[in-house]
Amino acid sequence: MDNQELQKLVEEISMEYFHKPFRHQATFNARLKTTGGRYLLKSHDIEMNRKYLQQLGIDELVGIIKHELCHYHLHLEGKGYMHRDKDFKLLLDKVGAPRYCSSLPENTTNKKSQNVIMYICNGCHQIYRRKRKMDTKKYVCGICRGKLTLKEG
Repeated sequence: MDNQELQKLVEEISMEYFHKPFRHQATFNARLKTTGGRYLLKSHDIEMNRKYLQQLGIDELVGIIKHELCHYHLHLEGKGYMHRDKDFKLLLDKVGAPRYCSSLPENTTNKKSQNVIMYICNGCHQIYRRKRKMDTKKYVCGICRGKLTLKEG
């Protein structure tokens, strides 16, 4: 899907669910990393994250477009367009738009699968889990001030 097809899709969704035209630009923005899309207050344009279409499909993209169109139409009407506003929440329910977009599969990492470095105190056997290595000559146990050693395995 290119920007022209996205523009056409946004215009169709706007007419079908909101019964109002979308008169601004809808484009894909490759710099979006943590969100599915965004509504720009100054220009009234909508930017979408192409990865949501590629990884989660057209249904997820349509949901994100509906969400951004809720921001768009409420802002232009002078109503509450922010996530916390009642008008926004009611319109989301009315058009069946999600409040938040799903997480991308590539962004969901298992915390336990990350490299965890473990240190153990020689005195009280307290275990310390760290993401980064630390200098065992400089740091000691916070409980008994004993010497720390790197735990293998």
